Amino acid sequence: MRTRSNSGVRLDYYQRIVHKLILDHQQPVTGLFPASPHNDHAWIRDNLYCILAVWGLSMAFKKIADQDEDRAKTYELEQSCVKLMRGLLMAMMQQKEKVEKFKSTQNPLDSLHAKYSSITGRIVVTDTEWGHLQIDAISLYLLVLAQMTASGLQIVFSLDEVAFIQNLVFYIESAYCTPDYGIWERGDKTNHGLPELNASSIGMAKAALEAMNELDLFGARGGPSSVIHVLADEAQKCQAVLQSMLPRESNSKELDSGLLSIISYPAFAVDDPSLIAKTRETIVTKLQGKYGCKRFLRDGHKTPREDPNRLYYEPWELRMFENIECEWPLFFCYLIMDYCFQGDKNSVSEYMQKLEMIMIRKDEGMKLVPELYSVPADKAHLEQSDPGSQERIPLGRCPFIWAQSLYILGKLLQEGFLAVGELDPLNRRLCSEKKPDVVVQIVILAEDSEIRDKLMEYDLHVQTIHEVAPIEVQPARVLSHLYTYLGRNKKLGLSGRKSRDVGILSTSKLYSLNDRIFAFTPQFSDMKRFYIASDYELMVDMLKSEIYFLKSSWQNLLGRPLIVLTLNQMNLDHGKIPMAMITTMKKLKSGYINGTRVTLGNLGDFLSTSAITNLSFLGSQEDGYPDKLNPQVQSYLEEHLLKSFSTKFNFLSKPTAPRGRTLRRRMSVRGAIKKTRSINVDSETLGMEGENVGPQQGILERKPSWLEVDPMFGRSPSPEDPKRRAFSKGTSTTSLAVTPTIAITKESSPSPPKDEATNKNVVVRNRTASENQNLVYAEQETDELIGMLRETESLDEQGDILQYLVDTHGLDFGTGVLENGKSVTVKDLLKILYEKACSQKLWGLVRHSAGMLGKRVEDLAKAVTDLLVRQKQITVGMPPNNEYTITAPLPENELRQLIHCAYGDDESTAMLTQELLVYLAMFIRTEPQLFLEMLRLRVGLIIQVMATELSRTLSCDGEEASEHLLNLSPFEMKNLLYHILSGKEFAINSGRGNFSIVSNKSTRYGKKSQIVLEGQTLQGIEDAPTVEPDRQGQWLRRRRLDGALNRVPRDFYPRVWGVLEKCQGLVIQGKTLQPNLTQEMTPGELKFALAVETVLNSIPQPEYRQLVVEALMVLTLIVEYKTIDNLGGTITVEHLVHKANQIFLEDQMRCNGDATLCCAKPEWGGGGQVCGGAAGVCQLLYDSAPSGSYGTMTYLARSVATLLADRMPHDTPIECTIT
Repeated sequence: MRTRSNSGVRLDYYQRIVHKLILDHQQPVTGLFPASPHNDHAWIRDNLYCILAVWGLSMAFKKIADQDEDRAKTYELEQSCVKLMRGLLMAMMQQKEKVEKFKSTQNPLDSLHAKYSSITGRIVVTDTEWGHLQIDAISLYLLVLAQMTASGLQIVFSLDEVAFIQNLVFYIESAYCTPDYGIWERGDKTNHGLPELNASSIGMAKAALEAMNELDLFGARGGPSSVIHVLADEAQKCQAVLQSMLPRESNSKELDSGLLSIISYPAFAVDDPSLIAKTRETIVTKLQGKYGCKRFLRDGHKTPREDPNRLYYEPWELRMFENIECEWPLFFCYLIMDYCFQGDKNSVSEYMQKLEMIMIRKDEGMKLVPELYSVPADKAHLEQSDPGSQERIPLGRCPFIWAQSLYILGKLLQEGFLAVGELDPLNRRLCSEKKPDVVVQIVILAEDSEIRDKLMEYDLHVQTIHEVAPIEVQPARVLSHLYTYLGRNKKLGLSGRKSRDVGILSTSKLYSLNDRIFAFTPQFSDMKRFYIASDYELMVDMLKSEIYFLKSSWQNLLGRPLIVLTLNQMNLDHGKIPMAMITTMKKLKSGYINGTRVTLGNLGDFLSTSAITNLSFLGSQEDGYPDKLNPQVQSYLEEHLLKSFSTKFNFLSKPTAPRGRTLRRRMSVRGAIKKTRSINVDSETLGMEGENVGPQQGILERKPSWLEVDPMFGRSPSPEDPKRRAFSKGTSTTSLAVTPTIAITKESSPSPPKDEATNKNVVVRNRTASENQNLVYAEQETDELIGMLRETESLDEQGDILQYLVDTHGLDFGTGVLENGKSVTVKDLLKILYEKACSQKLWGLVRHSAGMLGKRVEDLAKAVTDLLVRQKQITVGMPPNNEYTITAPLPENELRQLIHCAYGDDESTAMLTQELLVYLAMFIRTEPQLFLEMLRLRVGLIIQVMATELSRTLSCDGEEASEHLLNLSPFEMKNLLYHILSGKEFAINSGRGNFSIVSNKSTRYGKKSQIVLEGQTLQGIEDAPTVEPDRQGQWLRRRRLDGALNRVPRDFYPRVWGVLEKCQGLVIQGKTLQPNLTQEMTPGELKFALAVETVLNSIPQPEYRQLVVEALMVLTLIVEYKTIDNLGGTITVEHLVHKANQIFLEDQMRCNGDATLCCAKPEWGGGGQVCGGAAGVCQLLYDSAPSGSYGTMTYLARSVATLLADRMPHDTPIECTIT
């Protein structure tokens, strides 16, 4: 008998443990692990963690396998891993139709199941009986598959399975904007079955996407057909959202120990070392105990106060679980793995000792990790009053195989049987290591020799597009289309990748296809895709941003990034190259721009330093000809590549009809576009219709379509069902007191798809009867309109005619005209009009025609998600009756449909809303301080404020200001929005008919609310110059801006919580904030802040809203300074404002102030005001500074003292503490 080395003996010991505790439970047919001997359900996540110990042990044996016996053990352990991974793969492949459907709907009911039968591999519960959408579980499967494949295991056997895995990649691509049920399968922590965006799911998806990229699933035996392709931009979107969320897990779970799996093993999803340390430290500080870590705060699972007969709890009941949450030893295992990968042996020993002290020993001497430790029922009250003081008892499964497997891995690492690199062959652990600076390569190509020669005059030497041959240069939309062929499989019924945007990371590579090399221009420069690319100033601005983005986001990719830009005739300004472009090119030539190293050169010079991706998936693999192009791809390349930068029709450029014969018809359609406008500028109420109609009354909360509840049908089973189709036509699917007034319930014309490529959700256009009567002339023939189109040279008039044709006939109406042998439709004419308007920089017409054509901004869903994950809700539509609130991420098609429904026929404002959402997302990423103390971004109201500001600055009426607004260039629109958000004054310069927004630095305002209390300074304005104290209208304007932006002072909502605790309720605009909210919610809870804001939003006038906010702040001072113990009964806050107004007018009469010219009359009796101030309050009070003897806060303090005089102490002098 041979002798065993010490290491061999020790490994034999671990093999016995693994066999006894893990492999003995593996089903011989499916390879899956049941949850327990009495429950055959096999969870994907649990099974994967179970097999990790087996995989680790197999690699440990492989290193000492010098004899047949050890080699046999290695093979046996490896094949157990393969069997489990294939068992899960077969179970998921049985639901292949769900994978296909989910790619389009992101509906939880269309998701893969989270658990299967360990005996048969089939489903064990229905779609509606479990929260199956758990993106982290599918992502973990892909991550483990990638790591095992990289270690040498052969798990995937056929190209059909490769195609399915590729579609699983598409399944998790949208994790950054897809709410799911998360690692604990419960969604919102109240367990009401509401999915939410979870950082742990996004992080695991990001790790899986990066791990699968360019992975050959056949290992060393594979070829181009077995390689998985991932668009790097999808992983980067997950990264951006993840970084903005951490250390928060979700909206309802401010922290979660499950994040340990994201910041360290197995995901290693976070690149920022400081954020990793912060997340770990927060978990250890707030969730760690003697027996492990709590999953999250107020987790009632298995606590003595949990009622096992109840599925969920109401929010106010969660407080009873505080300080008695169960502690899970599992998280000690995660921390052990974390410190092993860090090489921190002391911390490994410390946590290993803590873990082994709470493990349970079996008769055989094995140490078992229990599922959790709970406080005994009779000691719950003692633990709650003194956390950590009571002994706990083990509950749940023992051993808990998930934790036991990680414990075994930790021991193998600690004892040196495994190296961390063996558990991480893809080197994911190195993602947080510092990398060398990225050098961005820039190539600028001229469309023709004319533009090339113009650039030469500035000592800028470039090539034309034709001179870079044989390299072919195409727009990003071509790459996007080619990627739709990725993952297609007829046998499995999989359609491949849905056509989506391709970001800057994907277009910054070169691509090879059958000995041809392709370079792609960035999507933001594609003028046919979206109009902002036609604004050279904004394009230059975005180029700088994208270069800086590449510097930080290219860290884990091969080669150097390559940006290829084309300069064409549409970029010229009156035949000249704009100086903004020349200046930028010279900076690029210098080698440094926007904090980033760049190199400007010719395309051929960068072939050896750029990343090159093989588009081999475009071959005909299923037909047995992998080296031959797919016939559909071949046809597309032949038909479209040569036309990518050209225009198809020239119909509108051929005036042939005689002038003057259609004057009467022209009058009937003139102004057709203007009649669709919905921006209403009112100097008093900003478009709010009356004092008693609050915007909140008309707000529809918009969630994903699968969350809409119909009283008769319950939860919508799928966006494809009849109810969903009803909504797409404008039918309300929720039980609401107020229905939006958008006329979208009937169809006036056949409506073609809004999006030129993918949008199947039709947005129906309608007109009221009166408008149709004004526009429809039955006796006139359509060919007269076509003749007018040829005749007129005015693009505005062409736009009116096309608007009329769309309203009466639809986009797909054939005009009867042939061009190049093809019938010209109204949609074709709109495309021409759009391109000509872009060329002539007629931005109002550009926005309107873009909306008619269904153009879309790049990454609209990402922009909305960026705002939502930073705890900002969004409303779209014009107040007061047409606002829709977006509280959760939505798929892009659904977002576009919602925005267009919110604005009805007003295509211009719908497109402007998309545009502003992108700018808001840019600002919140780069200057988050602009959004401090803002919970809800009401885009419709912001548009009205922008128009009002233009009206004020240009001294014009509201309709003219609206036209000026819609005709601003995208760059100026972004500037104006920035000035509105920052509170800066601006001036308008005019040149060649264009407006330019510039800062007026002498009157710069701060970025925060104007209310300042004693001892406070407001962030962001300490360095602001003092504004002129007597400037007329400045404080009225400022209150309007703050009110429209829903901006409140710092710590406003926690302070209101304190006021509510001291009274019987606060009444605002007839709505009451009940004191029981303080029992349900904590002072800093987001839900409480939203409850307060919902009531404040019922006030239609922004400046009046701000005075109400100031009145609430005065009440908070009384509470904080403990002036009185109790505020008594219900307080009507508006009474405080009107009483302050009365005191102000009395003072004005006494000192003969300015208000005597309007409102301060001896006969004043509280009626309507002469000056027309909102809500019956004098405009001069609105225009008063908060501080000072005649400041609003002084009058509000006097008002409070008057109305609460009976509760004020009579023997204590009260000092005014407001400055």
